[in-house]
Amino acid sequence: MKSFAQRAPFLCLGLIALAGCGKSTPSAPTPPQVAVVTVHARNVPLTRQLVGRLSPYYSANVTARVSGVLLRRLYTEGSEVRRAQPLFQIDPTFYRTQLDNDLALLAQDQATYVNDHITAQRERALLPVGSVSQQMVDNADAAERSAAAKVKADEAMVESARVNLGYTRVVSPISGIASQQLVTEGAVVGSSTSDTGAGGTLLTTVEQVDPAYVNFTISVADLMTLRQAQSTGAVALAQQDRTTVQIGLPDGTRYKRVGTLDFSDVAVNATTGAVNLRALVPNPQRELLPGMYVTLTVDLGRQNNVFLVPQQALQRDTVGAYLMAIGPDGNAVRKDVTATDSDGADWIVTRGLANGDRVIVSGLQFVHEGQAVKASAWQAPAAASSAPDVPEASSSASMPPVTSAAGDAQ
Repeated sequence: MKSFAQRAPFLCLGLIALAGCGKSTPSAPTPPQVAVVTVHARNVPLTRQLVGRLSPYYSANVTARVSGVLLRRLYTEGSEVRRAQPLFQIDPTFYRTQLDNDLALLAQDQATYVNDHITAQRERALLPVGSVSQQMVDNADAAERSAAAKVKADEAMVESARVNLGYTRVVSPISGIASQQLVTEGAVVGSSTSDTGAGGTLLTTVEQVDPAYVNFTISVADLMTLRQAQSTGAVALAQQDRTTVQIGLPDGTRYKRVGTLDFSDVAVNATTGAVNLRALVPNPQRELLPGMYVTLTVDLGRQNNVFLVPQQALQRDTVGAYLMAIGPDGNAVRKDVTATDSDGADWIVTRGLANGDRVIVSGLQFVHEGQAVKASAWQAPAAASSAPDVPEASSSASMPPVTSAAGDAQ
């Protein structure tokens, strides 16, 4: 009993110490580390990603203009041909014979005209002395005029025969690439189909592919939105001849030359509900083939006073797109934004941000609205070592940089 009495004060002191430890205040959690970027309003190119189809600059059908047997082909299929270069030879025998016959008839009628002309002159000379009557003079004059008219008709027939004989040698109507022949040697070709009145037999086609056209469409709703934005000053649309088009090839690479918009339809296609557009693209190496589908990045002008934020900073939920930023008190705040377009690795934010906002880019998984955070400057990842080729373009048809000529908004 004495031993327990001696130890009792020490047990009480231990219990008091434990009770004091249980009432101590826990330390505050460490604010999460985040990386931020400070955004400023600027002007950036207004681009649209579309799909287009290539077509030749010129396309001409080579058809038979006279009937006959096709003797031979005079060109190499798929090769480049010049304008007026012979492509096919139709049997000329009949047309050469026709020309010879018309030439003989012309010679005969010319001889008749000479005889009638001499007779008329003689009759007119004898009329004053009374050796011939007026009736005989009139008959001689009429015969001379008739013979002259017959000579004119024969000359026209000779010219027509020469033209038909020339048509037996079928030439290219334009310079370009000649396609494969559609009719083999020995086949009978015709100048027209008598019952339908259709054109002559199609022999081949010639297409000029340098430059080339790329046809595409833009929805009328998108076009109206752009024009409304232009009226408010948020968008500055480029003129037609200054609207550039960058082509993406089917293999994923970017075409090295830049095209320029050269046609914009004034009416909406009733079937598709879109407006037809067309661009002209240099094609000296014939990399672009007619009929090929390509992707297009169309530079329509510039967007004024917008913000560029890295793509990983933008988040979406059932409400819409939003960003997490750092408020004046150092806490995280949510900012609902409008971002429908991108520029490279950045989203283009048109609404919801202000100059000087600090947007959180990394560390978002640890951040909640209203939470204090510890911020540092965000560093963009290093560019890939194999950068894409820079497009070859003249000063009049070059793609604008990320910031337009107007520069950052003041």
